[in-house]
Amino acid sequence: MNYMRFARFKRGLCLKTVDSCFQNLKDSRLVEETFTVDEVTDMLDGLQTVVHSEVESELINTTYTNVLVLRQIFSQAEKWYLKLQTDISELENRELLEQVAEFEKSECTSSNKKPSADLIKPKLAPLNEGGSELLNKTVAYLQEENEKLKTRLKTIETQATAALDEKTKLEKLLKDLQMIQGDQKGFIKSGTTNANQDITELENKVAALKCQFEKTLNDSTANQKFLEEDLVTTKHDLLKVRDQLSIAEKELEKKFQQTAAYRNMKEILTKKNEQIKDLRKKLSKYEPDD
Repeated sequence: MNYMRFARFKRGLCLKTVDSCFQNLKDSRLVEETFTVDEVTDMLDGLQTVVHSEVESELINTTYTNVLVLRQIFSQAEKWYLKLQTDISELENRELLEQVAEFEKSECTSSNKKPSADLIKPKLAPLNEGGSELLNKTVAYLQEENEKLKTRLKTIETQATAALDEKTKLEKLLKDLQMIQGDQKGFIKSGTTNANQDITELENKVAALKCQFEKTLNDSTANQKFLEEDLVTTKHDLLKVRDQLSIAEKELEKKFQQTAAYRNMKEILTKKNEQIKDLRKKLSKYEPDD
């Protein structure tokens, strides 16, 4: 709509300029009641030269303006490595031109009127995106999968850190048990009168520590199993992503082979594969040793 308003404004200026040319001729030359053939011919030739110059200048300016609009669109498409195609023959399609005319009429001429709720505005037929639609969806899919893998990796790293902390606590608890058992043997050898009572207290402490140790060990084992399952799932997801990337690459090769867009897209897919390999290497650090 912005472009159509701009074109409508420029068209109005051009028509005013043409009208002004005729009006100037009337005011400056049509001062006699009779004219010879040569005089009329001379006036028409002069008018033709002026009008021709004005119309030519406006047509050239319109062409250059359209080139600037297309340049903006193509520049945006290049950032997404899209291959845009135009069908020049469609520019002479009378049906489509009439749709544009109806669209302009309904939008521009009724700018000062409130549109009726029952009025259905004509819409231009959507363009066939072709291979660009597949490319756009592939890029969006790869970006989404990459973000998911990064989030999953961060979660697993946090869980692995917690598991390492739990392992450290278990090692410390085991050392405490060993120290207590050593103290228990020392008391037995001392032969004091309170040895039986001390042994009973130590046995109770040892039993309590063993219960706590077993509970903690069970929790750690369950957490380890969860991490193993999560790692297996993540690896499966990574393999699935690689398969999807392979399929997407083959499809894009068919659509963009031997083009600059094809080479650029293939470079992107290669980078994505390298990122996935790096993620797999990071995830392998947290796989349990057999």
